[in-house]
Amino acid sequence: MKVALCLALLAAPVATYAQQKERARDLRIPLDGTPGPLDAITDVPGVEVGHATLVSGSGKLVVGKGPVRTGVTAVLPRGKRSGDPVFAGWFTLNGNGEMTGTTWLEESGFLWGPVMITNTHSVGVVRDAVIEWLVKQARSLSEYDWSLPVVAETWDGSLNDINGFHVKKEHVFAALDSAHGGPVTEGNVGGGTGMICHRFKGGIGTASRRLDSKDGGYTVGVLVQCNYGARPQLRIAGVPVGREIPDPLPCHEPCGSPRSARDARLAADVGSIIIVVATDAPLLPHQLKRVAKRAALGVGKMGGVGGNSSGDIFIAFSTANPRAAADTGLAGLAMLPNERITPLFEATVQATEEAIINALLAAETMTGADDLKVTALPHDRLREVLRKYNRLNP
Repeated sequence: MKVALCLALLAAPVATYAQQKERARDLRIPLDGTPGPLDAITDVPGVEVGHATLVSGSGKLVVGKGPVRTGVTAVLPRGKRSGDPVFAGWFTLNGNGEMTGTTWLEESGFLWGPVMITNTHSVGVVRDAVIEWLVKQARSLSEYDWSLPVVAETWDGSLNDINGFHVKKEHVFAALDSAHGGPVTEGNVGGGTGMICHRFKGGIGTASRRLDSKDGGYTVGVLVQCNYGARPQLRIAGVPVGREIPDPLPCHEPCGSPRSARDARLAADVGSIIIVVATDAPLLPHQLKRVAKRAALGVGKMGGVGGNSSGDIFIAFSTANPRAAADTGLAGLAMLPNERITPLFEATVQATEEAIINALLAAETMTGADDLKVTALPHDRLREVLRKYNRLNP
C-alpha cells in the first residue's frame, strides 16, 4: 500500500499553515507571562523543529496495511548544521513510557544530538535512523563513532496501525532534514498525528515566554506531544472545560450506535505526554533537571494527574555555553545563580500550559483505525464556556 507522506519541507508553506491555525491568544484565553515573537520553542535562538507526517487508509484495521495515522517530530537544539552538544536534564513524572538516551544524559549532563518524538512501537527504528543520519552529517566519522540518541514516545494505537510499523528511516531523515526555525506547525503533525488529549484530538503544540530584562531577558520555549488525560479533568484558564463540554467523546462511526455508546463511557486517564523545554539561559545540568520538573506543574494546571498508565517524561536543555563539551582543557562556563532561577521555573509552567492548549486548538477531527472518530476541541463552545466564567480577555 502506498503511504502518503506529508512533510514540512519548506519554511514558507509551513509558516502560512501555522498562522492559519487559531491559537490560545487568538481565542482571547487569559494567559500569564509574555510570549516571544513566535510564541514557539523556536523563539530560543538556534532551535529548529521538523515533522514527518504519515496519513493513509481508512476503515477496518488490517495490521501492516493501516489505517496509518502517525509520524515523527524532531527538535534540534542548535539546528541541523551543528554537532555541538548542549547541557540538559530530564525528569519523569510517571514512567509508563520511554525516552532513550537518558542514562548517558543523566551521567554526562549533555544532550548529544536531536530530541525525537514518535509512537511507542517506532522508538527503535527512529533511534537507529538518527544514528545513521548523524554519521552522514558528521564532519568526520570519528565525531559520531558512537551515539545514544534521545527518542521519546506516546501511544497512538487507537487511531493508528501501531503494530504495522509504518515509520521508516526515510521518514526520520525527512523530519530531521526539514527542521527549521520560525513558526512551528501544530496539531495533527509529526509524532502527534494520531494522539488524543483529554479525549479530544491531541498532538503537537508549542509556546514560549520571554523574561523581563530585570530577570535577564532570557527565553523559554516548550514543545509538547500531548496524548493524556480524562475529559472531566480538563481545565483551561482555570475553567472546568471538560465538565462543561462532556461530549462528543471518541466513538466508532457511525457514532450513536450501541458500540459507540460503550466506547464513549471510557474516561480513564490513559496516554502520555512528552515535553521538551528549551532556553538560552546559562543553566547547568542539575538546574535544567529542576526546570524539567516544573513542566509537570503546567500539565497539572490543565488537569493532568500523571495517571498509572500515563508516561509523562520531560527534557530541558540550554543553548548557552557553546563548546562546553569540547576537549580543549579547562572549560569556562557561565551559570545563572540558583537565587535567580525562579522566573525560569514560572516561565516553564506558563509555556507548558499554553503549549498544551495550542495543541488542542490546532488539532483537527480525525477518523482512524476501525473508524474511530476523535473530535477536535470545538472553538466556539470553548469561547462560550470561557465567557460563562468571565475568563475571556477583552
